[in-house]
Amino acid sequence: GNRRLRTVGELIQNQIRVGMSRMERVVRERMTTQDVEAITPQTLINIRPVVAAIKEFFGTSQLSQFMDQNNPLSGLTHKRRLLALGPGGLSRERAGLEVRD
Repeated sequence: GNRRLRTVGELIQNQIRVGMSRMERVVRERMTTQDVEAITPQTLINIRPVVAAIKEFFGTSQLSQFMDQNNPLSGLTHKRRLLALGPGGLSRERAGLEVRD
């Protein structure tokens, strides 16, 4: 069947969503444990889970690689290979003969 290509922006958006949900869990927990009178946004909100999720994406994702910049053609080939074989894309087993070229 047809496969949908997920853009890098969509993948980063998903990672930010994961980080925000982690941050939300921490904020809800802090709201139940701290005194209502002493609560300030600075004591509730910690941005570290969001930053960690973004760093995790750029540190571990298949789509985050150093680009081959020897010449313009090698850079273009690297980008095409990266997009086609990345997460949610083609696998080497599923790729047809017309895609392999």
